[in-house]
Amino acid sequence: MSKYKSKEFRRKYPNLIEEWGGNGMIKIQAVRSDVKEAEKAAYNLQGYEPTAVDFIRRCKNNAQAREIIDFLESKGKTDPSYGKQLRSQLAKHGLRSFGKRKEPGCYDRGEMG
Repeated sequence: MSKYKSKEFRRKYPNLIEEWGGNGMIKIQAVRSDVKEAEKAAYNLQGYEPTAVDFIRRCKNNAQAREIIDFLESKGKTDPSYGKQLRSQLAKHGLRSFGKRKEPGCYDRGEMG
């Protein structure tokens, strides 16, 4: 596949550029730092068990998110090393780095992401 220069690409694929937000960039709004957590998130809704990130995404502030991480660790649902990663991401990138906030009833509506 040949490489396109920016102007030529924009001329040939204007709709694609528009979908990307006009500047050829895709904004990533969430991060999955653990492969197992990402794989859980990819499964269908039936039989779905929420991940640590799913619970964190329901939080309204960082204090609630830290409380969730502590709780999951204390119940053995999350490894301490993964808890440390989650806390680090929370501190460095903020609560919304895990994704937009999940509202009550999101699973009833079939919303996974």
